[in-house]
Amino acid sequence: METLIACQICGLVQRLEELSPGVVAQCYRCRSTLAKHTVNSLGRTAAFSVAALVFYLPANLHPILHMQLYGVNSESTIWDGCVTLFQEGQHFVAAVVFLASILFPLLKLVGLVYLVATAKSRSSRHRLERTWIYRTIDVIGPWSMLDVFLLSVLVALVKLGELATVLPGRGLVAFTAVVVLTILASSSFNPRLIWQRAEDG
Repeated sequence: METLIACQICGLVQRLEELSPGVVAQCYRCRSTLAKHTVNSLGRTAAFSVAALVFYLPANLHPILHMQLYGVNSESTIWDGCVTLFQEGQHFVAAVVFLASILFPLLKLVGLVYLVATAKSRSSRHRLERTWIYRTIDVIGPWSMLDVFLLSVLVALVKLGELATVLPGRGLVAFTAVVVLTILASSSFNPRLIWQRAEDG
């Protein structure tokens, strides 16, 4: 079955035939990617999302860093950082850290699991709402600062190592797993499956 599709780069409208698994369609004019048929998109998205959710809880409950300075030991989690910022009057920064490092990643993963479940059943209900959920996930993706936060932790490990004894905590491994698995889950989902009909093969 042929469909009309417009290139997002140059705007050329072209006819696109149904793609075989693993095939990538390119624009006739600018050679940018029009569409690709990913193999087992739902299965991979579900696996990555559920795995990230499994690591999400220990990533937020266990300490990210252990620091020892002049005999004083301290441990810090992401939540501890938010609370400390709020207590020091940095309300805006605390809210940004909470939203971007705790709330948005959780909503993103839950949204992906919901999209996979409804696409797997080929449900025709609430397709516009599900498309809106996918667009929201796509928009908040850059705002979930998991990778940025992880990079800042690694920088702290290197820089503070000259002043104090800084060791990675158990939460850092889980946090790293959440970062990688969330990126893989987002890139694996094919939004065209939202509109796939029940009678389609």
